[in-house]
Amino acid sequence: MDKNFSLPDFQLGQNLAGKRIVVAMSGGVDSSVVAALAARSGAETIGVTLQLYDHGSAVKRAGSCCAGQDIRDARAVADRLRIMHYVFDHESRFRDSVIDHFADEYMRGRTPIPCVRCNMGVKFTDLFRLAKELGADCLATGHYVRRIEGASGPELHRALDPARDQSYFLFATTGEQLDFLRFPLGGMPKPAVREIAQEMGLVVANKPDSQDICFVPEGDYAAVVRKIRPEADSDGPIVDMEGRELGRHKGLIHYTVGQRRGLEIGGLSEPLYVVRLDPQTQAVVVGPKRALAVSAARIVEPNWLADVQGRQVMAKVRSLARPVPAKMDGEWLRFASDEYGVAPGQAAVRYEGDRVLGGGWIEETAGALLSAAA
Repeated sequence: MDKNFSLPDFQLGQNLAGKRIVVAMSGGVDSSVVAALAARSGAETIGVTLQLYDHGSAVKRAGSCCAGQDIRDARAVADRLRIMHYVFDHESRFRDSVIDHFADEYMRGRTPIPCVRCNMGVKFTDLFRLAKELGADCLATGHYVRRIEGASGPELHRALDPARDQSYFLFATTGEQLDFLRFPLGGMPKPAVREIAQEMGLVVANKPDSQDICFVPEGDYAAVVRKIRPEADSDGPIVDMEGRELGRHKGLIHYTVGQRRGLEIGGLSEPLYVVRLDPQTQAVVVGPKRALAVSAARIVEPNWLADVQGRQVMAKVRSLARPVPAKMDGEWLRFASDEYGVAPGQAAVRYEGDRVLGGGWIEETAGALLSAAA
């Protein structure tokens, strides 16, 4: 194993005999290796899988999770490791708290992140309760983040492998949850994880990683929203920032802030981008790239793991964005320089070095052009 990465650790002391670890098993290679490591540690290990959905073709798609073949894979791994494995049906709760919310956010002209909603609701909250009921000393998952004991208690940090880091999606993890959670893969590179799976003969050793949202077959977001909200295909105008109609669209669900392709507007002197979506008028508002510049974003439903008010630290406003300097001013996150691609419905996550300080949901933004004009 690369010496720059650390060995897995369940942070339960040196002797795990007599300890009980519950592992959240999705049927993928990461959570399967966590179960294998837990079993190998000498602790009593129990695998738990939540059945979250069963949407026809989605359950047959390689790289999905928590349904169909994935549940069978989790069970096969548990059998191989000779550990107990339980499957709990949480399909209705997942539909209500994640899938319906996903559709409603698109209907509101926002850009949702269902993976965060799933982690902060169905997965961590429900699994946390189940693990406690099973008498576990900790709940372990296959997420690529690190839990580090700090001076004031456990802290959430980025994974050592930046290509695998999932800390953006776990900003809503509470301090109470962090006390009980363990992330043994946070110090490991993915090739080492697959090596362990191969070494232990796990059937998922070469299983592809999930690429899309688990309940969205073939990555077709619009089709899922249409199925849940048939009225989602209402057409409307494409307008410039002065309100002049430039064309028509086939439904707000086909557009996101910052999008350039698919507008089908020709004969203009400069490229246009989606600046905002207006569900009240069903309008797609477009403008030049400079109109996407944002000076601040209002944050709601925050989860802070440390004090952030008035401190200029780093903020990440999209999962693939680089962190940028910003400061919290009440509810407003104010960027040191204009930021692009900031969309309501996305998350803003704060960092200090590798440590996750928490974050919240972007409710609205202040455009830099409008702020300058004011």
